[in-house]
Amino acid sequence: MIVVTRLNDSQFAINPDLIERITENPDTTLVMVDGAKYIVRESMAQVIDLVARYRSRIVSLAYVREDHEQPQPALALVPNDPAPFTRKGI
Repeated sequence: MIVVTRLNDSQFAINPDLIERITENPDTTLVMVDGAKYIVRESMAQVIDLVARYRSRIVSLAYVREDHEQPQPALALVPNDPAPFTRKGI
């Protein structure tokens, strides 16, 4: 979530993945995928920067691991074991 400011100085958090577009003439308006519109004090450039920093943080968290933690495979396969690849009725 990113935190933006309404024109009355109240702040709220919004999911940046649901922003469809941002317009600025002269007020910055966030248009959401569901059609909702929010007018905010931040400039278009500031909102774009907030979204970029949010996404950067999400990606960096995905790569952060404790030194002792080893990545786990999505599926543990036993060599020469056909069971993981077979389905009934095939």
